[in-house]
Amino acid sequence: MTTKETIEGLLERSEDAFIVTDLIAEGLMINRISVMRLIKQLESEGYEFEDMHRRGYRRKPGSDPLNAACIKRHLDDYSARFRIDYFDEIGSTNQYLKDRAEDLPEWTAAVAASQTGGRGRMGRSFYSPERTGVYLSMLLRPSIPAENAVKITTAAAVAACLTIEEETREVPSIKWVNDIYVRGGKACGILTESAADPETGRLKWAVMGIGFNVYQPWGGFPEEIAETAGFISKSRSGDLRCRIAASFMRHFYDICGDLSDNSYIEEYKKRSFLPGKRVDVLRGDTSVPAEVTGIDDECRLLVRYDDGSTEALSSGEVSVRQTDG
Repeated sequence: MTTKETIEGLLERSEDAFIVTDLIAEGLMINRISVMRLIKQLESEGYEFEDMHRRGYRRKPGSDPLNAACIKRHLDDYSARFRIDYFDEIGSTNQYLKDRAEDLPEWTAAVAASQTGGRGRMGRSFYSPERTGVYLSMLLRPSIPAENAVKITTAAAVAACLTIEEETREVPSIKWVNDIYVRGGKACGILTESAADPETGRLKWAVMGIGFNVYQPWGGFPEEIAETAGFISKSRSGDLRCRIAASFMRHFYDICGDLSDNSYIEEYKKRSFLPGKRVDVLRGDTSVPAEVTGIDDECRLLVRYDDGSTEALSSGEVSVRQTDG
């Protein structure tokens, strides 16, 4: 453990009490100036501290930083299973792993506090402001046919729901195929990108990217997504972002360790809110009205069109008709 991590742990455990700077310096056998410099580094990573006339510090209630050391602590026994590449800001965590997919080990996680070029499905951008979310991508090398890549997305959706349920009192739900809703707003989106071996038709690698809107951004969401965007927590809570990152990584690892085991699909179905809804199936510039009749064991969306014909959708997008809310 580094000296900075030791100071971080001391201030976390102190709760509401101030710790005198000279005592920190004496205990770690460094000078007072070094302690203050390391605290400044922690502040640059998202920690917020209160000082007592420059004599002592305590962590400000509700401070919620995001960094690799904090995530690793909350990973507990899972920590050794992952490589974490952390960024205060990056263009896209998915792009970072895609560019290095041939060289990095499986279960490399790229985690960022903000993204300048976050991407969603259908080429859309994903709003990724600083200090309010968790933006995380994972490199996998699953031995599955390329057409089964949707399993990675659905596994991530279940892992996200389990995480939110574990770390908060919220009850998330899934909008097929890759969106997580909390209190009626989209709080989480998933994008899986992959490369297949042309000879075998199996995946060479896959990059699963997920963005959590943990808190509402200061000033609110941009106008173009304000009506649909949601967030997980109504109030800031110590280490919630790190806990969400670590909890998700653990659940995702457990599910994706064996994608031949389809037991997680029942969890996906249980949390899906589209069955029984009237939707528009989007096809380019057109949309076709339909009713969702269920989700099958391959996580395909089962729809019945107004002419009585049926289809099992393995990809694409649907929107809930306004009459359904």
